[in-house]
Amino acid sequence: MVKYGLIFFFLFSFVKPQAQVHNDSINLKYLEDQIYLSVTYSILNNKPRLISQNGFSGGFSFGFIKDIPLNELRNLGLGIGAGYAYNVYVQNLKISRENNTTLFEVAENYKTNRLGISSLELPIELRWRTSTAQKYSFWRVYGGVKLSYLFNEKTKFEDVDGPLTTKNLPEFNKFQYGVILSAGYSTWNLYFYYGLSPLFKNATFEGNNLDIKDINVGLKFYIM
Repeated sequence: MVKYGLIFFFLFSFVKPQAQVHNDSINLKYLEDQIYLSVTYSILNNKPRLISQNGFSGGFSFGFIKDIPLNELRNLGLGIGAGYAYNVYVQNLKISRENNTTLFEVAENYKTNRLGISSLELPIELRWRTSTAQKYSFWRVYGGVKLSYLFNEKTKFEDVDGPLTTKNLPEFNKFQYGVILSAGYSTWNLYFYYGLSPLFKNATFEGNNLDIKDINVGLKFYIM
């Protein structure tokens, strides 16, 4: 699914966004409601010493943001959105189930080990921009928070004994939140998400709480 997100991103990056209103003299009350698409590199933060990422971990998200101007110049706004995100983590944390118990171990001598997460997301942004109703290439800095609900989680592990798959484990922390920041000019914008909530709850690894959090770094593209 990550490769499809990359394809969508590069297709959209060549689409020239159109202002919602083309003449300031006709209507000054333009809005910057936007469709967004992001492509990111996924990082596991605060992971145990023995756990490492050993392959490309990527993700993408897309959705819609409703813009609410906060001043007369309309260069400050509040954005509230809804979207979908998918992230993959390639690492050496083996997750399995035995006798209704979830085990977290270091994976050894394996061919494949990855974790895929699908989520619904709710970004809330405080927005500064230099746009007008006729100017759709402009500087922007959008910062805020993102709330997420993890509705599907799946691990895929394979070694000489064959494949092992787990889904929707009770230890997954379905409600996630973190801070977001996107900044750039025109089409290309740098994007950063720093997760404040752990991916797992009531999970232990070698006798210690498993307190792994999520970081996403990449590019975000907006279409009016």
